[in-house]
Amino acid sequence: MNYGRDDVHEHNYIFFFDQEPIHLNIHMPTFRHVASLNLDIAESTSNSAGYMLTSEKDSEMLTRICKNFGWKPLYYFFHGWAALDWYRGYDKTFLITPPAQRQITKTFVAPNRIVAGERQHRLEMLYHIFKNNMTHNHISCPAVCPAENISILEAIKPMIAKYPDIESVFASQSLPINFEGETDHPMHSCWLSLFDQCAESLLYLVTETVATGRRHHLTEKTFKPIAMGMPFVIVGTRGSLEYLRSYGFRTFEGIWDESYDQADDAVRIERIASLLRSLDELSLEEKQELFDQCQEVIEHNWNHFYGGGFEAVLWKELNEMLNEIEPCS
Repeated sequence: MNYGRDDVHEHNYIFFFDQEPIHLNIHMPTFRHVASLNLDIAESTSNSAGYMLTSEKDSEMLTRICKNFGWKPLYYFFHGWAALDWYRGYDKTFLITPPAQRQITKTFVAPNRIVAGERQHRLEMLYHIFKNNMTHNHISCPAVCPAENISILEAIKPMIAKYPDIESVFASQSLPINFEGETDHPMHSCWLSLFDQCAESLLYLVTETVATGRRHHLTEKTFKPIAMGMPFVIVGTRGSLEYLRSYGFRTFEGIWDESYDQADDAVRIERIASLLRSLDELSLEEKQELFDQCQEVIEHNWNHFYGGGFEAVLWKELNEMLNEIEPCS
């Protein structure tokens, strides 16, 4: 939604779209309205275009929009700042079991709340979890998507062509699946939770907000396992792990196969499912040994997040972005 007055036009403006990912089928009317309320480069006598500021890096969507409206793109990592704010102080509590004291009994923890609409990749991931009998791990899944208000059995229908058995696989499950002590799949974006489940899980399966298309758009979800002192696998766009490493974090290449990160959209989730299945087949002793091998990376990421290293990278990025803005004429 865009608020403005039809009788007042602005120039030298910055349009902030820095939280949610860009979906042209949803947001194009908003972008047109923004342009109608502002003097863009085609109308301006000062030859100064508006700026569109997002948290999408290397985004084909953003390139198309800026070309269409004559905007100049700006970028900073909104969700990095949000995670530092939302998860601050947890390192000073007793809520998080120290990694060295954990006893691993599960392969992964995988929270799922909004699973329909533009987040259908989460249903695809759940299909593989159900089909490969990995429901003994800590997972959640609603019966009705709380954002789209559509039943899961209806939401999976567009995927029947790719997975002919998807209806029977989901029908075999008793939905909803809730974590212990939870009902109705509450929103947990702005705080950490599931401390007991995370303490006994080898890794956190992050099903990001966006998982297709040429762009990088990680959210606070990726920083939950980092702030919890956990390894992770990210269901995101191609190159998500590489993008995260560019901010000083480390991932788990050499401990398990992370080649899924560079796989094409059509097969990335299947590659992730294969990785999870291979880890799930390990004995408890082997899972514990694997978790112990992750300790150095876990500690580095924890210290980088809570010790100021990540914040320093974000400040540098933010200042460089601000310096790109041309003074008003």
